[in-house]
Amino acid sequence: MAFNEKLADRVREILYASTDNITEKKMFGGLCFMVNDKMCVGVRPDKMMVRIDPAKSDEVVESSSGAEVMIHGGKEMKGFIFVDEGELHTKKQLQYWIKMALEFNVNAKSSRKK
Repeated sequence: MAFNEKLADRVREILYASTDNITEKKMFGGLCFMVNDKMCVGVRPDKMMVRIDPAKSDEVVESSSGAEVMIHGGKEMKGFIFVDEGELHTKKQLQYWIKMALEFNVNAKSSRKK
């Protein structure tokens, strides 16, 4: 599974400075950072995925170039946003997206354990 190691290190630096109870799992063709056992941020080869408040998905995508709602199985996954790596050059840009994901993580539902 290939993912952008440099971007993952940048995400790691911000996440671990912001919160605890983080686990990393390889999934969906990349690396997923789970916070409090809930999917929060993911890194793929050329983009980052953030899990945000689904009610804000459309507004966030419309106001951000390089961001799109995740499509899985032909279905829009509101609340799961892909951000192109080209939109994440600065630490401030990266922090913006991670902060939004961490804010939603508090209220996000955990996936069912199998």
